[in-house]
Amino acid sequence: MKKSILIALVLGLAVEVANADFTFGEPVNLGPPFNTPYSDACFVLSADGLELYISSDRSGGLGYIDMWCSTRENADDPWGPLVNVQEINSRYNEAFPCLSADGLTLYFSDFYDWIAAGDRPGGVGHHDLWMCTRASRNDPWGTLVNMGAPLNSGSPDVSPTISHDGLTIIFASKNRSGGLGNYDLWMSTRPAAESDWAPPVNMGPTVNSSAFDAEGRLSTDGLALFFCSNRPGGMGSYDMWLTTRPSQAAAWRPPVNLGPAINTGGMEGMPCLSPDLKTLYFGTGGWEAYEAPIVLILDFNGDGRVDGKDILTMAGRWGTHDPICDIGPAPWGDGIVDVQDLIALAEYIGQEVNDPMLVAHWALDEAEGTVAHDSAGEDDGAVLGVPMWRPEGGTVGGALEFDGTYFVVTDTALNPADGPFSVLAWVKGGAPGQAIISQVGGANWLMADASGALMTELTSAGRLATPLSSDTIITDGYWHRPGFSWDGATRSLYVDDVLVAEDTQMRLADCHGGLNIGCGVNMAPGAFWNGPIDDVRIYNRAVKP
Repeated sequence: MKKSILIALVLGLAVEVANADFTFGEPVNLGPPFNTPYSDACFVLSADGLELYISSDRSGGLGYIDMWCSTRENADDPWGPLVNVQEINSRYNEAFPCLSADGLTLYFSDFYDWIAAGDRPGGVGHHDLWMCTRASRNDPWGTLVNMGAPLNSGSPDVSPTISHDGLTIIFASKNRSGGLGNYDLWMSTRPAAESDWAPPVNMGPTVNSSAFDAEGRLSTDGLALFFCSNRPGGMGSYDMWLTTRPSQAAAWRPPVNLGPAINTGGMEGMPCLSPDLKTLYFGTGGWEAYEAPIVLILDFNGDGRVDGKDILTMAGRWGTHDPICDIGPAPWGDGIVDVQDLIALAEYIGQEVNDPMLVAHWALDEAEGTVAHDSAGEDDGAVLGVPMWRPEGGTVGGALEFDGTYFVVTDTALNPADGPFSVLAWVKGGAPGQAIISQVGGANWLMADASGALMTELTSAGRLATPLSSDTIITDGYWHRPGFSWDGATRSLYVDDVLVAEDTQMRLADCHGGLNIGCGVNMAPGAFWNGPIDDVRIYNRAVKP
């Protein structure tokens, strides 16, 4: 099953989460020339995407950790060989590079906490922030300059990140006076590029913790800060976290863990963002570099397309703070659904989307055989009986005609208790008491109640748990699209993209069983669906038409 995380504001969840609807695609190892037997990490891209600097202990350097640079002619070209930046490097460490937007100023620190190479002469304290400039992109770097007080202090000051306008710098400092403990993130501003930096301010308990909080990287729009932390609530020894703000004048929100799409049981950190904000680069505990696409969630109603229905969904939430449609400025959003979101959506209108939150999709378009293929995952279903495929008889391509005697069984797609998820399908026919989708050892996810109206038996555990029923009939002989979604706080039922029932449900019962399509959980004779079923989709996000 795919691992991914939805970053969305969902009231009632026990975890702190960010603002906009986006997720991460599958991380890919960058490969040569970056990943070698040596330690390659702490890298940064130039604003045009044509120059990349990393810190590495590879052979041929002047010290233990040196700065290396790779270039390319075009953003789509492969990276060239890494070249030692000899005018910067020394027997001391050169780490955590950060470039100005024009590529003419390079900021870095001379310290890895676990790899000390002595204090560079001319510093303020025990390892500092440094900078150097060059006249043009074709010129060598000039003399190194210590950034001095008030940025540098008697504490280790490391991992600088500069805003696109050059007026804000964020860095980490260890046990600095006024901090919360260990490494904290600090921020300083200046009114103009020629002005002095103001005394840095600790980013406070909303962002920092008493644990390690460092290796920050600002997005080019200044609305997102990725960083590394070993605070409680993570998945491994060190995880990557994200804090956002709706505008550069607004306060930073509580950080959210990037989850299993990025983080593992080991170490992930040293983030770097592409200038177009569409790719996250990061390093691992194995000192290798990865990239993962940042993917907007644009298919609001979960039908695999971005079209007029999604525009209508956005229009229905216009002027609200609903995170489902708050996708602009992409990808973080700004806290309100407005023209910025419509602009972000318009780029994709008319396109089919590959939604990484789609964990299972049985299109049921087969023409023969006894296998219902899962095009989104690895949970192919087996038809237990003699299937009646209808290649031209569905609403989205073909469909599988159920006759009340057989069903499709699949492996486990997800555990309802793990977090927000949705299930949707197209159905026709059926009768009261018949089930569309159920989970072995669990509940009927979608079914018709005693009157033929849509109902779900997905509930919390315990004797007081009750099903959620609607008044909308789905067994009237017409095609309907029933759906269920849970956002961690609310159960919702939909028919034909219209909300028909809703209640508060803070948790769902745990279940790891496989799924039955066209059959109830107890396999009672009257619980087998009688009629066609088409395009069954399961998302690990709350789809809200």
